[in-house]
Parts: sequence; C-alpha cells; structure tokens
Amino acid sequence: MLRGRSLSVTSLGGLPRWEAELPVEDLLLFEVSWEVTNKVGGIYTVIQTKAKTTADEWGENYFLIGPYFEHNMKTQVEQCEPVNDAVSKAVDTMNKHGCQVHFGRWLIEGSPYVVLFDIGYSAWNLDKWKGDLWEACNVGIPYHDQEANDMLIFGSLTAWFLKEVTDHADGKHVIAQFHEWQAGTGLILSRARKLPIATVFTTHATLLGRYLCAANIDFYNHLDKFNIDKEAGERQIYHRYCMERASVHCAHVFTTVSEITAIEAEHMLKRKPDVVTPNGLNVKKFSAVHEFQNLHAMYKARIQDFVRGHFYGHLDFDLEKTLFLFIAGRYEFSNKGADIFLESLSRLNFLLRVHKSDVTVVVFFIMPAKTNNFNVETLKGQAVRKQLWDTAHSVKEKFGKKLYDALLRGEIPDMNNILDRDDLTIMKRAIFSTQRQSLPPVTTHNMIDDSTDPILSTIRRIGLFNSRTDRVKVILHPEFLSSTSPLLPMDYEEFVRGCHLGVFPSYYEPWGYTPAECTVMGIPSVTTNLSGFGCFMQEHVADPTAYGIYIVDRRFRSPDDSCNQLTQFLYGFCKQSRRQRIIQRNRTERLSDLLDWRYLGRYYQHARHLTLSRAFPDKFHMEPTSPPTTEGFKYPRPSSVPPSPSGSQVSSPQSSDAEDENEDERYDEEEEAERDRLNIKSPFSLGRVPRGKKKLHGEYKN
Repeated sequence: MLRGRSLSVTSLGGLPRWEAELPVEDLLLFEVSWEVTNKVGGIYTVIQTKAKTTADEWGENYFLIGPYFEHNMKTQVEQCEPVNDAVSKAVDTMNKHGCQVHFGRWLIEGSPYVVLFDIGYSAWNLDKWKGDLWEACNVGIPYHDQEANDMLIFGSLTAWFLKEVTDHADGKHVIAQFHEWQAGTGLILSRARKLPIATVFTTHATLLGRYLCAANIDFYNHLDKFNIDKEAGERQIYHRYCMERASVHCAHVFTTVSEITAIEAEHMLKRKPDVVTPNGLNVKKFSAVHEFQNLHAMYKARIQDFVRGHFYGHLDFDLEKTLFLFIAGRYEFSNKGADIFLESLSRLNFLLRVHKSDVTVVVFFIMPAKTNNFNVETLKGQAVRKQLWDTAHSVKEKFGKKLYDALLRGEIPDMNNILDRDDLTIMKRAIFSTQRQSLPPVTTHNMIDDSTDPILSTIRRIGLFNSRTDRVKVILHPEFLSSTSPLLPMDYEEFVRGCHLGVFPSYYEPWGYTPAECTVMGIPSVTTNLSGFGCFMQEHVADPTAYGIYIVDRRFRSPDDSCNQLTQFLYGFCKQSRRQRIIQRNRTERLSDLLDWRYLGRYYQHARHLTLSRAFPDKFHMEPTSPPTTEGFKYPRPSSVPPSPSGSQVSSPQSSDAEDENEDERYDEEEEAERDRLNIKSPFSLGRVPRGKKKLHGEYKN
C-alpha cells in the first residue's frame, strides 16, 4: 500500500485545496471502458498512456474494467489473483453465479490491474437486464442492435461487480469513472441501485455530434437550433442517445476532453461539463536532446526508398527537395478534413507550378478502407527498385575489384575500359526495365468501392494523377501501417517521424491524438480551431505557427476561405529552407511537455476530488475553488519570428548529422528552450512531495 500517500494538493496553478488530507489507502479507483485491452479508437490511447501516471499515484488501489476477448487476454494480460480483498470476493461471487470474470495485469507501462467480463458468457441474462434498464430510466434497446445489447450486458456486469465490491469494501470509498456511452449503462444501474460510489462520466465525443458532422451539416453555427430527439430518431440511434444522455445526468461529475466538445455537450446532452480533462501522452525524452532529429533523417530515407519504387520511370524530381506530408485516422471523409485537404492540394499544385518551384510534395493518405489487397503495379514498383539496387550493387562490386587490381599494379585504370560490354548491357537492360506506359498509381491497393470512394472520386475531379508536371503527388494507402508489410514496412510511429508535416484539418475532432503524437515526436502539424488539440494550443502557445502548429480557422470562416488558409500554410511550409525546418522541429518537440500526463493528469485528479465531495459531502469537503488552469501561461513568441525561423541570430541550432548545412542562419536555441522550460515550470508545479516511501505500482507482494 501507499502508506502516507495523499491526494492533498496545494493551490499552486489554480488547483483545488482539500481541507483534510485524503489518503489513497482509503479509496478504490475503477476506470470503466469498452477499450480496456481492446483497441477500437482514441479512448484506448487515452487509457493506455494515462495508466502509468494513474498507477504511480494510486498504487494497488487502481483497477481498469473492460470486456474479455480471448485473443486480447492471451497477448496483453498476465493473469493473477486479486490482492485486494473486496475485489477478490467480488470476482469469486460473480464467477459462482454464472459469470466469467478474468483478473490480471495489463502488460503496458504501469502494469495496472484489469477486471475483464466475458460478454457472450452472460448473454443469457440479457432480457432481465433490459427490464432493469427500463425500470431505471425508461430506455428500451431494440433486439437487432447487437452493439447496444453488448453494452447493456457489459454495463450490467459492471454494476453487479461494483455492488459486490462496495459490500466488502471495509470502509473504503469507491470512485468509478465511466468512459463514453458504451460504459454508461453501468453508471445508470449503479445510481439506480443507490450504490455508495462516487461516479464520473467522461464523453470523448457526443454520439449525435459525430453523426451530424458526417452529414455535412453546418454543425457549430446551429448548435442551439437542432431538434435533438428528431435528429437522433431519424438516424435510428435514439436509444443510444438516451443511454448517453442518461449517463451524463446520472453522474456526480461530468467531464469532457476539450472546450469545443464542452460547448457541444451542453447543447447535445443538456448538461454543462464540470471539468475539462485534456488528453495527454506518456512523453519520453531522449537522453541525447536532438536524437529525434536523427530519427527523422533515418526514417525519411526509408520513405524515400518506397517513393523510388512507387514512381519508377517517373522519378524526375529531386528526393532531397521532396517533402512528405500525410493525413491518418478513421476514414471519415469530411469529419477528418480529407475533403478540404484534397482541395487545398489542388491549389498548392497550381501555386508550385506557377512559381516554378523545384520542391515536390508527396502526400500520403493513411486511412483504412475495404480493399482486395495490394495492386500489382505498386508491388511491381518495389520489385523494380530492388532489382535496380541489386544491379547497381553487382556492377559496383566488379568496378571496385578492377579498380583495386589496377591500383595494386601502380596504374591509373582507363575509365573507358573498366566497364566491359556485359556491364553496359546489364545497365541498359536495367534502364529499359524502368520504363512504364502508365502513370504511377494514386492508390497502393485494389479498392472494393473504387468508383464511389470519396478520396478517389475527388482525386479524379481535381486531376491529381501523379503526372510528370504535377508538383504534388498523391498516394492513398487504405490500410494501417505495419513493419511486416511487403510494401511499406514501417510502423506508424516510424512513418510519422520520417515525414515533414502531418495535416489534420478536421471539422469534427473532440481532441485530436494524431497532431498531438506528431508534436511529441517533433513533427510539425496542421490542425483546426474545431479540434480540442487546436484550441488547447491556441490557449497555451503565443505563436503556434512558429512552433510548427498550424491552426486552420474552420469555425469563423467559409469553407473556401478555410481552404485558402490551409493552402497558404502548405505553400509557406514548402518555401522553408532545410535549416528553417530543423529549427521548427526543435520548437515543436519542446511543446511535448504541455502534453505530458504528468501535467494533464491533474485535471482528472480534480474531477475525482469533486466527485468525492458531491457523493460523500459529510465525509469529504472541497473548498469552492476553480478547476485546474494555466490561465496567463503561454509559450512565448520566439524572438526569431517574424518573419521566419531563419531570421534569428547568435548561434547555430543543433541538428541531425544527416541534415547539417553550412548556412548563415542563426538563432539562440538554448536561450529559447530555457525560457520555455521556465514558463512551463511555474504554472505546472507539482506541489509538495507526499510523505512516506512510495511503493512502485506493479511490484508483486512476496
């Protein structure tokens, strides 16, 4: 146990102060989500990355609750027996009454305990639980909605488990945090049964908001005009919407992940969030400060190899002057901003051609869709590239041997004779093999819905077919990246590090993990003021563009104006020198401290404090202070801008070995970095050090 460990915090940085100390050993914390050990979307990233920080704070009293899937259990979970007596009795009781409850440690950083329920094994109880839900909140679930039925089983098992825990809690107080509507029925049933637990409900995106934005509706300008019940009914999700809304109103504390989603939730779910809990990442710093720059150069070379094969026969552009841009995520054409991105690429292509730029832009769309595997032309390209490499290598070996023999004899070889007729024949055949009659393909796979696919249809309309005259080349990779792929053998993180810019001009993005991940890896990105990440950066960075965060205004501008703004961002990025891009990457990587769970975890801490004071007002009292805030804190505008990162003076930036150039541009990076460190240190002070020796979470008892 964490003897002497306390949740008491000071009022530094606008954080709440407890009147009495609250030892962790007197609490049990449960986090409930359908994505515990089960990767579906962004919530998995939230829980997985936050686990270490939460586990360090709560120790043996922190548990995650999720669904059981055999494959996930075998690959991600180490089974063990519960150490906590209340949890152990709850698991045993449920297993004795016809359930299958699995317990173990999730094999991620922090090794948190997980409680997993086998949904299929308990499906026999579905009709009874439907009756329980109807009695609790008058919400009925259609028999044909398999997903909603599964969520009801999951929620009912969660409520049952929490009841058993509270029955044997031995004076401990229980906090339960539920993520999204999928876990919401557990909260509804727990409250209906008056279980003595403090509840938090967190929505990462509203159900109806996602549906409405996907329908190309002017969502944010008409938030107060929607007939919510009518809209949900027309989309046949009324029962799901009711489950979500009931969860929101049953919770002691309601949280969401960004200010923009808080505004949406207030209109869609009719409750203003009590706390905004921004999403973070488990940030790891390299021991060598600029190692991320060397990684960029290394993985960029891997992407260049793929491009050499994909564009064989049309490789008339300089790869050293080629920029790699990408967009990645769920295939939501308008929600993720693929529509505005493609239109801006058409305009960028025009600008680069008109201004006779020697820069080429290769854009990757990493968005999974239905395919019939790789197309032949794409695989052939990589085979041709490998064949050319083997040919060049064999000729080089013969050339080297002849040169070596001549030097041993003390002769300067005749360069006209050092290559014989056979060598010339081999090289000519290699050149002929690179000839192709068709243009390089715009997609790497055979698409099942080729004629109606939104991205391919737009590419046909704007005419970006990878012709020689195009300065913008497009590659759709409709599959998640993998290091085992025969085509582009790179993991997503490796690929991101090798690119120059991530572009995510989303219309609907409650948070935005893709640009956040780019930031942590030191890769500039484009986001919008309709994404939680974009709003967060606008609040905390005086000049986001100087730090490599380009924020497109999609809230107060017309779509055409937003597209023009994005085009200007991309064109400005293309005009940067290599030195300027190095400087910008250094600044981007420094923003990673803002996204570290060690700092952002306190927002969750505040939500738990608040829910305890509301659930158990006689035992816990919280002073009426404001939630965590960094108001007044901003990363300062770098002295070297405007007009660009190159306009600075004093000393040269440190950079990767592969990207060092003898240019006259100078700026004092260490001075800027130290100023940023001082700025973030004060408002994000972690407060006093708790008493007592902390036992690392994950240590097994003897």
